[in-house]
Amino acid sequence: MTSDPTSFNLHHDPAARRFSLRLDGYDAELVYSLRDGRMVIDHTGVPEEIGGRGVAAALVKAALDHARGQGWRVVPACSYSAAYVRRHPEYADLVDG
Repeated sequence: MTSDPTSFNLHHDPAARRFSLRLDGYDAELVYSLRDGRMVIDHTGVPEEIGGRGVAAALVKAALDHARGQGWRVVPACSYSAAYVRRHPEYADLVDG
C-alpha cells in the first residue's frame, strides 16, 4: 500500500542536515551534506516495516524542493536519490554529477 506522500509529517533539521519522519513508530531519514553550495544527498534510510509506502520518495522530494528554494545544486550520492532523480525529470535542472 502506498501512502500519499503529502500526508507525511516531515521534519527538516538544518543544523543536523537531516530530513526525517516517523511513521507507525519507525523513523526514516535522509541525510545530506553541503559542499561548495551543493546539497549532497548522502543517505536515505527507511526501515523495511514502513517500506513500499512512498516514504523514501517523500524524503527525497522534500530535500530536492528545499535545495531548489535555496538555489543549491544537488548531487544525488545515494542510490535511491539517484534513481528518484532519473524517474522525475522535473528535478534534472538541479543535478550536478
